[in-house]
Amino acid sequence: MDIAGMIFGITGGLGLFLLGMKNMSEGMQAVAGERLRRMIGAVTNNRMLACGVGMGVTTLIQSSSITTVMVVGMVNAGIMTLIQAIGVIAGANIGTTITGWVVTLSVDKYGLPLLGAAALFFVFTKRDKIRFTALFLMGLGMVFYGLQLMKEGFSPIKDIPAFVEWFHRFEPVNYIGVLKCCLVGVVLTAIVQSSSATLAITMTLAYSGAISYHTAAALVLGENIGTTITAFLASLGTSTNARRAAYAHIMFNVFGVLWITAIFSYYTKGVLWFLDLFPSTELPDVEVYTEMGVTYPHVMTAIAVTHTGFNVVNTLLFLPLIGYVARFLNWAVRERTTPEEPRLTYLDVRLFDTPNIALEQSDKEVNKMGAAVIRMLNQLKDIFATGNLESEKVEPIFQAENDLDIVQKEIVEFIGRIMAGNITHDTMKIAREQLRMADEFESISDYVTNIVKLRLKMKDTDQVLSSEALEDVLQLHDVVQAYVQNIYQAVETENRRILPEAKSKGSEVTKFMKDCRSRHLARVGDGKATPLKSLIYTDMLSGYRRIKDHAFNIAEVLSGEK
Repeated sequence: MDIAGMIFGITGGLGLFLLGMKNMSEGMQAVAGERLRRMIGAVTNNRMLACGVGMGVTTLIQSSSITTVMVVGMVNAGIMTLIQAIGVIAGANIGTTITGWVVTLSVDKYGLPLLGAAALFFVFTKRDKIRFTALFLMGLGMVFYGLQLMKEGFSPIKDIPAFVEWFHRFEPVNYIGVLKCCLVGVVLTAIVQSSSATLAITMTLAYSGAISYHTAAALVLGENIGTTITAFLASLGTSTNARRAAYAHIMFNVFGVLWITAIFSYYTKGVLWFLDLFPSTELPDVEVYTEMGVTYPHVMTAIAVTHTGFNVVNTLLFLPLIGYVARFLNWAVRERTTPEEPRLTYLDVRLFDTPNIALEQSDKEVNKMGAAVIRMLNQLKDIFATGNLESEKVEPIFQAENDLDIVQKEIVEFIGRIMAGNITHDTMKIAREQLRMADEFESISDYVTNIVKLRLKMKDTDQVLSSEALEDVLQLHDVVQAYVQNIYQAVETENRRILPEAKSKGSEVTKFMKDCRSRHLARVGDGKATPLKSLIYTDMLSGYRRIKDHAFNIAEVLSGEK
């Protein structure tokens, strides 16, 4: 018997399966990106709605691990509460069962033709929707062909006495045997970090007859615990609430497996009874002769029903207890005694596997930059109005400008990582818009700081603003701040029709600035201002005009003009 050929077939099939799942996930995310963002935005404290969102998102991205890691990242970023996260995680456990049903499809022989045809569309088509639909179908073809290779690879196992003897050690003939099988499923999934892969391995082993249905069912239960390792690892080093979300996932699956293993024999009998209700469905022990020898194809449907049934029932039992679980975790997982390190942004690398949701998070950080700029303008107004140039008034503006420099750098690095991935042109366009807006907001902060420096220079050189000059500056400040505020609100509300209004109001701001400069030059002509004061003052006016210009650039980006 060619052991090497068997191993190569199994590992090659598993690799193709995993790559196919990844391509399916990326293709579906690209095609349904906007829907994915709307789903996440719809999450509320309503547990049924949160559960539905978790189920829908996981079905789209084909991975409960990605969903739970994403949820941990969003809780860590402070944009999802613990109760919302627990609801989404509960739904993700139902959504992940779609993989089992994909595996049951008896279309192995169509894997290569599907892969080849989809690859042609992916390579030679430029339209995003067609390309990424083709990427999804390529992934599906890889999954089918990978399963075929694994089935062929596992088929000789039942004829190898050493393997048969090893598998017989884990027969679920009693409660201890069930727990042993579960433990194998836990360890295998924790190593591979993909319950979809271990589920596929389990189903192909059962298909080849290497393990029985009952052994496969117990392994699948353990795989539900093993998949929690991904979220747990993702929670290391995160906020307290993010760790609570990861522990909720572990609690959900561990307690679910504990109660189902206690009634394991009754549960599996219930699954077989359910299958027997459908005349077209055979029981898992029915043999079918193929070119590979004796196979048990119907066992795959039984395993898929077992997996889905467990997760659906466990979720229904768990949903009414979400509030109590959240309270327990708040009590059990205490806040850290040492304060968590403050961060300028909450951009999380855990979101890279879901680029559309990652861009939703970076969008929030761009909005925060806009809010910070508005605060800086308020502080600048206070400096001019009171004439107070003490450090407690000036330093916050300098600190804010320095912080925005760092925030912009973090946003650029974060979005750069997203743009390096496999994303659609629409997603790329959104990413570029965010980069441009972050740059414009940071530039506004630079000019606010420059105006403060000019005011300090005036003080250091013993120059005093006349009442007329001060009144002009305050009025210009109010006009410019109102203009920036209007643009910022358009960014917040995604008002892409702001450009005509921005053009007309921008012209008014420019005209008012020129009027201020004309009045100042008239005062210079009358000998009321020194040349040095004149130079500093006109630089201030130019600074306000540049602030307006950068705000107008944001309006152009928002309207798709740049």
